[in-house]
Amino acid sequence: MFVLSEFRLAVIQLQVTGVKADNLSRARRLVKEAAGQGSRLVLLPECFNSPYGTSFFSTYAERIPGESTQVLSEAARENQVYLVGGSIPEEDDGKLYNSCTVFGPNGELILKHRKIHLFDIDIPGKIRFQESEILSPGNSLSMFDTAFCKVGVGICYDMRFAELAQLYSRKGCQLLVYPGAFNMTTGPAHWELLQRGRALDNQVYIATASPARDETASYVAWGHTARVIVIKPFFPDLQYLAGVRQQIPITAQRRDDLYTVTSVQEGSS
Repeated sequence: MFVLSEFRLAVIQLQVTGVKADNLSRARRLVKEAAGQGSRLVLLPECFNSPYGTSFFSTYAERIPGESTQVLSEAARENQVYLVGGSIPEEDDGKLYNSCTVFGPNGELILKHRKIHLFDIDIPGKIRFQESEILSPGNSLSMFDTAFCKVGVGICYDMRFAELAQLYSRKGCQLLVYPGAFNMTTGPAHWELLQRGRALDNQVYIATASPARDETASYVAWGHTARVIVIKPFFPDLQYLAGVRQQIPITAQRRDDLYTVTSVQEGSS
């Protein structure tokens, strides 16, 4: 199989409102725009179809397959792209999850990743948020193969856990994607820093997507720009990455006789 050493990836940041139909329509239009600019893999933000917040998850939750994933499947097929569908609130067997679905260029579902690490924080005077009050955690790694490279998937708070990224790297991933919605407290402090840290430590590319900042929302996402809509393309250079891994061979230099990180449960691919 011929594998491209470079490909165009689009990270879409979009405005999320309380009207699900508008969110889905906006996402579909921007995926088409990204594909029209030559993108082969497109990443949407966390909770792209729903306001982010524990009070919204049950109202906007869907089964998978469902309305939102049908739109994602059609957008991937119509535009011939790999589409990482950010995340949506998922209902399954009486439980709620924060779930990311990935579709191939033929519109078929490749995998479903449920957020492993739930966002439970309490910073006095700034922010308290407890996803575990309503969501259940996922229990497996999630990786998929493309015509370009192998990709590992996490959602937002998953990015804080270095072990997950390390496992993905050791299993052959060259790109890690994290749809996320960091807030106005953790965003300026850690959003970019965590991306750079995960990339440097594991010699991988990192792509993240956030909802646009809405100062009127109950949960204000940090985003990464003042604009309402952003399509940010970049070109992962896999040949360059292979050179870095050869020049600084940290994988071969790990002291497995002293320490190890192992996965207990594998995900789908």
